[in-house]
Amino acid sequence: MPSVRGTSAPLPEGTARAPLAPKPAAAVALGLVLAAGALTGCEYTYDDGRTSSAQGTAAAPAPAFTRDPLQQDPVGEADLGDWESRALPGTTGPVVEDDAGLLAAAEVRTVRSPVLETGTYMLAIACRSQRRVTFTVSTETLTLVDLGLRCGVNRQNVIYLSTDSVLTVRVEARTAANYAFRVQRL
Repeated sequence: MPSVRGTSAPLPEGTARAPLAPKPAAAVALGLVLAAGALTGCEYTYDDGRTSSAQGTAAAPAPAFTRDPLQQDPVGEADLGDWESRALPGTTGPVVEDDAGLLAAAEVRTVRSPVLETGTYMLAIACRSQRRVTFTVSTETLTLVDLGLRCGVNRQNVIYLSTDSVLTVRVEARTAANYAFRVQRL
């Protein structure tokens, strides 16, 4: 039977032994222990604005609503002018077409402008309703704006007419709504 030596063969002159590599399982276990020890000393705190129970039992303030949904209900004919002036403030350029009104549920309204000369125009639109209102602005050959506007936000678009054109503004709403638009020359 062969014999096994207890020591390895001597190394040649000037050669050193390679250091032993740690065992992978031992390294992983050591890393987990160190990470767990580091996390036990952590504590997360935050200030939510409430007073702690040690200071007293003060009632938390009521939440502040940022938007009153009833303010999006359409206004009547008597208040339409006031709403339009707030929704579409004053302009500096000449207004070539504007309109405002009240739409019933599922109503579609179409307004045609006079012939507009070639040039650049500003289209401002606004609405007031619980739902979106769709505005479609087109010439005889091209749709310039097709927008479902979230009411409470007014919108301005710059449009360029390359030829003399008549603008057709189509407004439709699923529920009752106020609408307003203005076309002015830039």
